[in-house]
Amino acid sequence: QVQLVESGGGLVQAGGSLRLSCAASIRAFSSYGMGWFRQAPGKEREFVAGISWSGSSTDYAPSVVGRFTISRDDAKNTVYLQMNSLKPEDTAVYYCAADSKNTIATAISIWGHLYDYWGQGTQVTVSS
Repeated sequence: QVQLVESGGGLVQAGGSLRLSCAASIRAFSSYGMGWFRQAPGKEREFVAGISWSGSSTDYAPSVVGRFTISRDDAKNTVYLQMNSLKPEDTAVYYCAADSKNTIATAISIWGHLYDYWGQGTQVTVSS
């Protein structure tokens, strides 16, 4: 049974930092592209960051470029999202997701419907 468990969310002041973790119980985790998405109240889910299964490529939403960093540790079956210079508009539930479909080492899916597995989400609240 595949499980993705996010942690590290919380309440932080604007300008602060958080690091989200996503622990995956997936066989062959290193063959999965991983993504972070978020959903704010009343808004659609949106892509935040992704990393290819090889770890050689990353992609970010324009709104988080230069502030967020995605990384993975295949030895720990974990993907991370380091979030710096947080803004109130970053407030949302953050979800990690796993994508088994990309065979290209540098490919990253930015569309949520392409991902196979999802975590339960972790709340991030940024106060002004």
